[in-house]
Amino acid sequence: MKTPTDASQGSERRLTARGRERREQLIAYATLRFARDGFHPTSVSEIVDGVGVGKGVFYWYFASKDELFIEILRAAQQDLRRTQLKAIGPTDDPLEAIEAGIRAGALWMAEHPDLRRLFEFARTDETFAKVMRSGQRQLVAQAAQRLSTAVEHGLIPPRDPEALAHAILGITNQLTMVYIDSAQRRPEELADLVVSICRNGYAGS
Repeated sequence: MKTPTDASQGSERRLTARGRERREQLIAYATLRFARDGFHPTSVSEIVDGVGVGKGVFYWYFASKDELFIEILRAAQQDLRRTQLKAIGPTDDPLEAIEAGIRAGALWMAEHPDLRRLFEFARTDETFAKVMRSGQRQLVAQAAQRLSTAVEHGLIPPRDPEALAHAILGITNQLTMVYIDSAQRRPEELADLVVSICRNGYAGS
């Protein structure tokens, strides 16, 4: 038996250009509403009214509001990983790759405040925390691989690469909240700060 997600993915594969455009409109508007008003207070009726379609159109693309939100989270996490990989490029230097990935991740977080708010909510909601943990594991694995190479080549002290990757992710998330949301720093300033702290560490020069 197909799950709602299976059915929705199958429909997505058969979408026309107009259908894909309509689906993206629903995702974009829902992202704005969820970030502004919260996931739970925002109804499907409010989403379809904002886009100017009926509920039948919504349920053609998504089995539920939960499924729509999961799609937003997964697409955002994937975009973050792709942005980092594009910034890293073909370099074989693990330290250069790590720094490029950290900078790209910090910039992405700073430049996507709506998605960042949704991430923060999803981490604390039992319905969506599993999706966030899955995406985080992929981000950590992506960074840990290069950190492990740097350790093996004696480029950084011999520490647990996975723990370092988690630390980088935590520093990026926390500093983004403090210096973008509260202190109104420019994204480039935030990225420089995150890279500096992650590269030099607490006692670094």
